[in-house]
Amino acid sequence: MRTLTIIAPVYNEEEVIADFYRELKVELGKLSGYSASMLFVVGRGSDRTLPILKELASKDKSLRVLWLSSRFGHQMQLLAGIDHAESDVLIMMDSDLQHPPSVIPKLLAEFEKGSDVVYTIREKTADQSFYRKWSSDIFYWFLNRISDVRISGNAADFRLISRKVAKVLQQEIRERNLFLRGIIPWLGFNQVGVHFVANPRKAGKSKYSLSHLITFGLAGVVSFSRKPLRVAIVVGLVVATLGFLYALFVTVQSFMSKSLPEGWATVIVLLSVFGGLQLVFLGVLGEYIGAIFDEVKKRPHYIVDEKINF
Repeated sequence: MRTLTIIAPVYNEEEVIADFYRELKVELGKLSGYSASMLFVVGRGSDRTLPILKELASKDKSLRVLWLSSRFGHQMQLLAGIDHAESDVLIMMDSDLQHPPSVIPKLLAEFEKGSDVVYTIREKTADQSFYRKWSSDIFYWFLNRISDVRISGNAADFRLISRKVAKVLQQEIRERNLFLRGIIPWLGFNQVGVHFVANPRKAGKSKYSLSHLITFGLAGVVSFSRKPLRVAIVVGLVVATLGFLYALFVTVQSFMSKSLPEGWATVIVLLSVFGGLQLVFLGVLGEYIGAIFDEVKKRPHYIVDEKINF
């Protein structure tokens, strides 16, 4: 009898969390050969998610709850779940029912064939807006062009990992700017993908605002590529060369012409171009320095306020 833990990050999901628990409980009850438990990692929010989970946990000892002291983010919630799970198999999935519990048997079937990582690939999302899909496609296209690790454009944080992989994440991969969609492929081991159709969100709304998506995207770029720094060097050299050539042109012109043009437009254009480029590349450098700063501070990845049913 293998042990299985379902890790679900939760944040302000009072409208759907009880339905998710019930659907997940029914699906786990159908499994044979596995002793299954649920681990909900709750970021501190502003609704009744925690009281609802406490009530459910009081009646079901297979439901464990980690109540974090603050909102540390989706990736840190997943890491907290991994750190507190000791099962043979871990499955990570969202708690908004867009990751169907009915896919769990397919993940386990691939695990039993010898895969250490079974990741999922979204075929479509019924309620995904055109803008969200377009921005996601652009981001993953860009990330795969500059990264040495191939990341599927339809990848999701709905995956199975074996105890072997979980130990690596618990003991060796302790980055502060964690990007699991890139870390998991980078780890290697035997990996296989399973396609699924994402359900429309049953209630509530997405917790990923535009600013969160941009932050998440920057974490992925900084974690898996140094190419932006190299591009900055190349573009800087090209622009510096052009500037030097233009300086020679102006110097020669000053000796050959008695009446120099005013050149205000040229000065303004050059200042704008060079100033803009400098600010862009300072921003690129700032992102990498900020990532180093986060690592050097060595603050905890998350802080647990309360444990229920542990």
